[in-house]
Amino acid sequence: MKKINTIILGLCFTAISFGQSALKPEESQLKALIIKSFDEIWSELNSKNINKFYTKDFLLLENGEVWNNDTIAQYLDKAILKKPMPTRVNTIEIIDVKVSNGTAWIAYKNQAEFTVDNKIIRKAYWLESATAILTENGWKLDMLHSTRVKNE
Repeated sequence: MKKINTIILGLCFTAISFGQSALKPEESQLKALIIKSFDEIWSELNSKNINKFYTKDFLLLENGEVWNNDTIAQYLDKAILKKPMPTRVNTIEIIDVKVSNGTAWIAYKNQAEFTVDNKIIRKAYWLESATAILTENGWKLDMLHSTRVKNE
């Protein structure tokens, strides 16, 4: 009887450890999704990358405003025309990631540093959360909520 209990207990722990490791690749994919979306959309000011990272019905909620993909594209297309165009470097600190049944939410701190001619002209800080869904093309963001944090 003790052998059976030991075997059952061992199987339970093995199943639990497999279940936990199964989430790790998804968490890594979601962290990469957040980082790449900011680098390839917001740093590059590239509206063509919107569909790569955002769902068709994506919403950005920031400072009391609601933006969709069209609003974002218009902003980016206008911003890229400004001269001199600052370089934006993002620093993303993931707070937590939760994944369940093809959906996920991610909480993170976002810092952007803007430079022109290697001189910092502005720093911005946000506390953000995002939701993502698993599509046939991989994870895509369907909502991002951003709260501005006062500069440190």
